[in-house]
Amino acid sequence: MKTARLFTLSALVWATSSLSHAAPILEKTDLFPAGMNGVALYRIPGIVVTPTGAVLVYCEARKNSRSDWGEIEIHLRRSPDVGKTWEPARQIAHFDERIEGNPRKPNGGEHEQTVNNPVAIVDRETGAIEFLYCVNYARCFSMRSKDDGKTFSKPVEITSAFEPFRKDYDWKVIATGPGHGVQLKNGRLVVPIWLAYGKTGDHGPAASGTIYSDDHGRTWQASAIAVHNKGEFNSPNETMIAELSDGGVMLITRSLSKASRKIVTTSPNGAGDWSKPRFHPDLWEPVCMASILAVPDRPGTMLFSNPHTLARDKSGKPIPGGRGKRRNLSIKLSGDDGKTWPISKTLESGPSAYSDLAALPDGEILCFYEGDKRLTLARFNLEWLEAKAEPTK
Repeated sequence: MKTARLFTLSALVWATSSLSHAAPILEKTDLFPAGMNGVALYRIPGIVVTPTGAVLVYCEARKNSRSDWGEIEIHLRRSPDVGKTWEPARQIAHFDERIEGNPRKPNGGEHEQTVNNPVAIVDRETGAIEFLYCVNYARCFSMRSKDDGKTFSKPVEITSAFEPFRKDYDWKVIATGPGHGVQLKNGRLVVPIWLAYGKTGDHGPAASGTIYSDDHGRTWQASAIAVHNKGEFNSPNETMIAELSDGGVMLITRSLSKASRKIVTTSPNGAGDWSKPRFHPDLWEPVCMASILAVPDRPGTMLFSNPHTLARDKSGKPIPGGRGKRRNLSIKLSGDDGKTWPISKTLESGPSAYSDLAALPDGEILCFYEGDKRLTLARFNLEWLEAKAEPTK
């Protein structure tokens, strides 16, 4: 096994370094510092890059506190020039009649509106950006931009797409992503989702799956459940998605499972026939949302971002299913469609949590992530990732 891993590592380094000889690049820009525009804290980052090179970063603007519930808006910043310059942050949803009611707050929440879990998908065939979000973790809406995120259409409610999940779980909470969705080679749009079926407003127990569209976002349908809340899989949620080199789909799911590893499952179509879920030994689970990206034009090459930490007791032993400290955000590299992740490198050693990945037209990578009371955009290339990288442990 050790020999096989060393061979995989050597082959991957040779394969990636043979593609180009550029100098390592790592640049960081703070885009959403806490307090900007009177917002207490920005959280839950997402990012997409359009075919023209416009970069859209979006997040939850938590107006008064860091809580998942409260007065929350969706804000976006746009770069028309592959991240060189940035337009000011602006609210993009929800402008219809307010939907108020915070079930997590005994007093004062009845007039709060929580707009949460934004997810964008770039449609390569139409050039449009489909943008989904939820309100109060109970209703889901979709809107569209035809001008690279300058403007968006009036939202359309698509909560009915989640109703088929009730046959398995009588959900009280629904959420898209967070992060981004994908368009498969056959044109299908797929968005990871999770749902919870405890008390109203509770985020657990949960299960995960997808919703998908075969008509460019006009209608959405529910998948089969991808990861159930049963057996060794404890409350799977906040799932990330990528297309495999054969056109299939990989989901990597957060959970509270005692294995303290991410859950992986695959599907040939993103809608059903999910493989038996398994824990991946290379992908540690500190109980934090992560991101996965299939690198364009490099079949089988994938990137993964997540805090590489585990909860540990006073003696240093891992605590099964424990919540690790959210720090040491790391980037991992796979050359075999996510079967192994032999290369890992720290992007942010200090406090760091949720993240989302995207690729620029020139092959450079963007990671939009939560740092210490800020959302930061990192720009790097695979040469940076390879330089002095450590094998995944």
